[in-house]
Amino acid sequence: MPPVDIYPVNEIFESLQGEASFTGTPSVFIRLQGCPVGCPWCDAKHTWKMVPERAISVAAMRLKEASPCDSYAWYGVQTLADIVRAADAEHVVITGGEPCIYDLRPLITKLEAWHHRVQVETSGTYVPLVTPSTFLTVSPKYAMPGGRPVLDEALWRANELKCAIGKQRDVGIVLEKLDPIHQARDIPIWLQPLSLSSRATDICIRAAQHYGWRVSLQTHKLINVR
Repeated sequence: MPPVDIYPVNEIFESLQGEASFTGTPSVFIRLQGCPVGCPWCDAKHTWKMVPERAISVAAMRLKEASPCDSYAWYGVQTLADIVRAADAEHVVITGGEPCIYDLRPLITKLEAWHHRVQVETSGTYVPLVTPSTFLTVSPKYAMPGGRPVLDEALWRANELKCAIGKQRDVGIVLEKLDPIHQARDIPIWLQPLSLSSRATDICIRAAQHYGWRVSLQTHKLINVR
């Protein structure tokens, strides 16, 4: 495994956080490469594999097109921090891929020292190596093709739980596995309709009304930004 102070980055960009608690917040997104979870509906499948031949230089990354691509570059903590510091947004979202494959503490510690708020988005299938003040968004991925279990260490560290909903039975999983954490820790559960379909959206709305949860509508897709 590479040293913990460098990370494989698929892309870095500024946009609005479109999901859950920080919806509408200007953010710098750091998308890391690598994910063994294998969600069938994933909209970032180009980040799954770490193919050595697809590694490029940091200089080449600056010329990379915005469209999805499986190339990536290894960035050191200081280089990433300098890029974030030069951006307008103070909120930083580390996503993937599955960012919790990596020890994120060196990067987050540096960013927090420069007064950035850091949010990490994870599937909950790895122990999150983050700082105490990291805002952790866990989107639990149960029974995915990759076969990795969702870990209690991730669920009980979460600051919010965000759940992809496509069918009514998905609501049952949330009720069984996640609502006890919501009740015990008073953290929000967000239901996110798959593909923004009208049927899934209706399921989310009805469940949120009944159980006291919330609905996340992927605002960035609705307003056509990244």
